[in-house]
Amino acid sequence: MGKKVKKEVEPPPKDVFDPLLIESKTAATVVLMLSSPEEEVLAKACDALYKFASKGDENKVTLLGLGAVEHLYKLISHEDPIVRRNAIMVFGIMASNHDVKKLLRELDVTNSLISQLAPEEDVVIHEFATLCLAHMAVEYTTKVQIFEQGGLEPLIRLLGSPDPDVKKNSVECLYLLVQDFQSRAAVRALNVIPPLLELLNSEYPVIQLLALKTLEVISKDRETRIILGENKGLDCLLKILEANEFSDLHVEALAVLGNCLEDVHTLQLIQQTGGLKKLLSFVGVSTVPDIQRNAAKAITKAAYDSENRKILNEEEVEKCLINLLEIDNDGVKVAASQAISAMCENLASKRAFGLQGIPQLVQLLSSDNEEVKEAAVTALANLTAASPSNARAVAEAEGIEPLVNTLNAQRDGAIANAATVLTNLAMQEPFRVNIQSHGIMSALAKPLHSTNSQVQSKAAFAVAAFGCDADARTELRSAGGLGPLIELLHSKNEEVRRNVCWAVMVCASDELTAVELCRLGALDILEEISLSTGHKNNFSEAALEKLLDNNLSQKYSQMGYLSSSNIITDGFYDCGQIKPGVKFLSLEELSMQELTDRRAVIFINAKPREDSMVSPMEEKQELSGQRSSLSKSSTREKGLRYYTLNYMCISLKGKGKKEEEKIKDVTQIISKVQDEINLGNSHWLPPPDFILLDYINDASKTVLPLTTTREQVVALAQFVADKMGGPIERDKLHDFSWELHISEIEFELKCNVVPIGKVKKGTFCHRALLFKVLGDRIGIGCSLVRGEYNRAWNEVKLVDDSPQGIAGLLLPPQEYIVDLMFEPGFLIKQGSAEADQYKHI
Repeated sequence: MGKKVKKEVEPPPKDVFDPLLIESKTAATVVLMLSSPEEEVLAKACDALYKFASKGDENKVTLLGLGAVEHLYKLISHEDPIVRRNAIMVFGIMASNHDVKKLLRELDVTNSLISQLAPEEDVVIHEFATLCLAHMAVEYTTKVQIFEQGGLEPLIRLLGSPDPDVKKNSVECLYLLVQDFQSRAAVRALNVIPPLLELLNSEYPVIQLLALKTLEVISKDRETRIILGENKGLDCLLKILEANEFSDLHVEALAVLGNCLEDVHTLQLIQQTGGLKKLLSFVGVSTVPDIQRNAAKAITKAAYDSENRKILNEEEVEKCLINLLEIDNDGVKVAASQAISAMCENLASKRAFGLQGIPQLVQLLSSDNEEVKEAAVTALANLTAASPSNARAVAEAEGIEPLVNTLNAQRDGAIANAATVLTNLAMQEPFRVNIQSHGIMSALAKPLHSTNSQVQSKAAFAVAAFGCDADARTELRSAGGLGPLIELLHSKNEEVRRNVCWAVMVCASDELTAVELCRLGALDILEEISLSTGHKNNFSEAALEKLLDNNLSQKYSQMGYLSSSNIITDGFYDCGQIKPGVKFLSLEELSMQELTDRRAVIFINAKPREDSMVSPMEEKQELSGQRSSLSKSSTREKGLRYYTLNYMCISLKGKGKKEEEKIKDVTQIISKVQDEINLGNSHWLPPPDFILLDYINDASKTVLPLTTTREQVVALAQFVADKMGGPIERDKLHDFSWELHISEIEFELKCNVVPIGKVKKGTFCHRALLFKVLGDRIGIGCSLVRGEYNRAWNEVKLVDDSPQGIAGLLLPPQEYIVDLMFEPGFLIKQGSAEADQYKHI
């Protein structure tokens, strides 16, 4: 640790006392002598106790038990300088013991010790008083006491003491004190920098080391760094680095420089004087891991500033950091990776690392050290962000497999950043396909169970990135990843909720996945989120809408709107508008309820059974309680193939090319609908509605052959009105007893669930629903909108066939409401007074 100057304690007069020889068995006697009124006895006793305590910690504990500390405390302020000096010597040597320090704090000795640091006091008193303070300053409460009792100023003054032990103890005490920010500011005001820099010239390495450590702590403050530069402290530090004889100080000198490099002005100054190039060169040739690690940390600190990154890039710091990745020391690899992460904010550096550093970082992903793995994958996450070329470099370096493996790492940071890198790579389709072949969705299932919000967020974001592929969604379902994904919708973290909503929205593109998401409660949770102003966001609304698009019955019930792209298929039902927060019941649950006087549930099912025809009586029995056998049926269902082929056979006879194309189109639509119907035989469906099936066949024969869409809309409207009771005069609308008719059907079926084909007297809501159902089956695009008081209407978009006054100009389509009640087939222009009247009559 360095040299120590030995000092002889002034011997007592030989003609008065012989030296006291104290053994442990007589220690108690000597402690009693500390109460003597004679100064020479006190001095001798203190000297003897000093020698006794110096022999080991056990002796210090013995003296503590004998009450020596309390007696000595009284003597450190004794008027006799010899007694005072010897008592403080004992304090200084005993204060290294933990229990002694505890008692000294209770006695509040710091004020008395500080008072002994006056310039006129003996140098030995200075030495042991500062030694005692240094031992005690380890504790936070003592730091506060020394600061509040004015101990900083005399300690700084003693840095200039001619005695090296006083210097050493004083700088050590200051090093401990400046760990507290209040003391750092105070020592700066007391001009501590010049004496600390002077200590760097000491012949004692321990003093130099403590001075550097103190400078490292106080240079964390920008104001101190400015003063350090003004006092040519940077030159001192660079000289230490250049001198081989100071190799034991290089680590600490680099740490101070690292703090200084945070300031743009300082970095520019070092660059202009050639010091930065020397520093990087020094790091390049050094073989000391601590030096290499501290150099990388210094670069990291400097790189937080954009101007500093530019300067470091000019000095080609990237080469230095890439070389450090090759060092066989985990600490160095971590520090170098962190520095690369910081430097990535500079685009030029990002490109440079992409050309050279990425293969080395990819290799580190296979490290046994989890910290190395985390630092490397974090650097890759920063390198590949918004950089397709770097993402390509990662793939070319065979980084995909180790990245997928890193999703099982032990550290949350590694997992989160691995998911980020994979997401960045997924922006390019070839890499996304490659990653999927490595089982990315199965690997993401575990991170979705994490309790770390950052991991949850990045994993959900990755699911959104890869969920655009149907095979990936299937893999996620099979791996059990949907469950934890849905649970994360409850997260209190806004970013997690947003990314999970995005992932749900993407996964809901797959109908099978959408059904599974709804089964797991996604729809209910998203509805809760939609009711919360604090949790609702654009992604939650989009996810809810996407799921509802695959659950049209619930969508219409909640939102009161189905667009032209929302194709109604068999199994759809209209149970009316439900209030927010009310559970949406399935058709099976509704059919099992007892007959009530509430609004009837209208269902759609034009799917005939293959095994046998169902008679009206059998239909009635199924709806009135014998429905369980239907859910157990294992028969295959052909859906709409029957009436599709039937229609094609009839209408192809004698039809022109245009009609054939229409028939081909509608066949494709029906085929698509049938695919949706064949979701699974396990889903409960009500008995087939053969009347509706006849409607579809009849509409196909009478409506489809018409030339224009406008004609088809009008014809379909008239068809619907005819089946639902015909046109109604406006002033006789209240006489149209459709409610009684529906009640009779419910009573007949002993059930609230009614097939739409049985409704012969339908009002707005029934007619609009039938129009939408038939339009979807035969290829007439229309929307379905629910109004108030059983109102509902259909909206269609039509292009004007003959633009007036503007020959040859194709006008945008106009939106119309289709009258199904009063003048069936009359098209009411949207936004007109007539339209408002139709909606609100």
